[in-house]
Amino acid sequence: MNVLAFSLFLAIVGLTLIITYAASKRTKTTSDFYTADGSLTGWQNGMAIAGDYMSAASFLGIAGMVALSGFDGFFYSIGFLVAYLVVLYIVAEPLRNLGKYTMADMIAARFNEKKVRGIAALNTITISIFYMIAQLVGAGALIHLLLGLDYMYSVLIVGVLMTVYVVFGGMTATSWVQIVKALLLMIGTFIISIIVFSKFDFSLAKMFSEMKTATPLGDGFLNPGNKFKNPLDMISLNLALVLGTAGLPHILIRFFTVKDAITARKSVIYATWIIGAFYIMTIFLGFGAAAFVGYDDIIKANAAGNMAAPLLAQVLGGDFLFAFVSAVAFATILAVVAGLVLSAASAFAHDFYSHILRKGAATEKEQVVAARWASIGVSILSIILALFAQNMNVAFLVALAFAVAASANLPIILLTIFWKRFNTAGAVTGMLVGLFSSLFLVAISPNVWAPEPGAAIFVGEPLITLTNPGIISIPLGFLAAFIGTLLSSKKADEKKFDEILVKANTGEGNRRACQTLIPKSLEAVCFKAFY
Repeated sequence: MNVLAFSLFLAIVGLTLIITYAASKRTKTTSDFYTADGSLTGWQNGMAIAGDYMSAASFLGIAGMVALSGFDGFFYSIGFLVAYLVVLYIVAEPLRNLGKYTMADMIAARFNEKKVRGIAALNTITISIFYMIAQLVGAGALIHLLLGLDYMYSVLIVGVLMTVYVVFGGMTATSWVQIVKALLLMIGTFIISIIVFSKFDFSLAKMFSEMKTATPLGDGFLNPGNKFKNPLDMISLNLALVLGTAGLPHILIRFFTVKDAITARKSVIYATWIIGAFYIMTIFLGFGAAAFVGYDDIIKANAAGNMAAPLLAQVLGGDFLFAFVSAVAFATILAVVAGLVLSAASAFAHDFYSHILRKGAATEKEQVVAARWASIGVSILSIILALFAQNMNVAFLVALAFAVAASANLPIILLTIFWKRFNTAGAVTGMLVGLFSSLFLVAISPNVWAPEPGAAIFVGEPLITLTNPGIISIPLGFLAAFIGTLLSSKKADEKKFDEILVKANTGEGNRRACQTLIPKSLEAVCFKAFY
């Protein structure tokens, strides 16, 4: 057992528990629990979004993927970063103006039917669990490497801690844990990047030149095609990464923690700069691990390469840097899984329990109690599933969650805002087809089936060769929503669409927003622009 690492682990856990204790005193109402009562500023929420987004997949998974696969691993960094442009320009402001606590609130603002809200809640819970499995896999590998604990016990430790944060502290505790984690992660990544860069005499040309001989891939390390032999698979991955963020529930709920849409937009800008700087530094993490740790040692520590970054820290800075980086990775996992548990619990308590089971009659106290029990249930289910995914790369697991989010959520969000003819049938069809098509394609893919024992969950021939279903399931989600709308006998409420369009763009809640926001002489121009 690494005593220094264990001490830093305890320090981080202690700090986060103190934050949770302080937050628990302020978490009394449903608004406190779900959204921290909208009290975060733009920079605070931007830091929290970055903390939520820079997950184990980013820090552990991408470093390992670049080290083992070269250029193909960097597709993840590019996709994760570019995705925030979709969030910034299309989703953030309308979501904040239309929603209250969850993504389902936004859709229900136009289609106020139980089945729409229920399916949206199902999507949220499914995506959150998918994403959480990746974090728990990373946590299990990390604690096993440092403390020598069995993978199962490592996953259980993280599962218990993440449940404590959410059950007692709600969104306030989760947000501040994410802010602290973002600061620690940026510091740790910057230190490693500078040391790696110094090994190449601060010359990018020298670094790229030496990488051609530093790995078993040789010159091919800097070329695409090492991991993604099929070009369609590469396109599918990038579609999922770029479009998936705008449908991730734990990212979307962060826009409800600020007071208005302007602050939500500012928080995305802050987050984009932080995330952009981090993903640029993943090049140094991956190249450094490949050059100074070595392919064999990375594989020996973890077959999927998830321990490349901590091992690089140990080679460059000895036990102290190794312990610090490992503790930061642990904090990264704790912060992200807390956000995921909260998004799933909010969907169950607010959308399913309060609006469907109790028909809107649940008190605030009952909703908070339901959310806390849901947190425990989601945590248990995620832990069980994570035990079967030990040998999968965490960046890859997260990419699958992105594909589900882009297929099941994004089509409905966009069509709710921008298509006047869109109706309830289209929303239900799009969500269900997007969800189940992506899950089915994953179930018959090489991620689950492989001819060699140990290469996947089951032994056998996969029915499709695509490792990411995005290129099929995302168009299916849009197509199903379109066809479901056209085949439905129920016409869309165009008056409701007018109200939604105005509210999504202005924050005003009625059709007379144009009359109240601009001079009467420009009223007709305003309505024409919206319609």
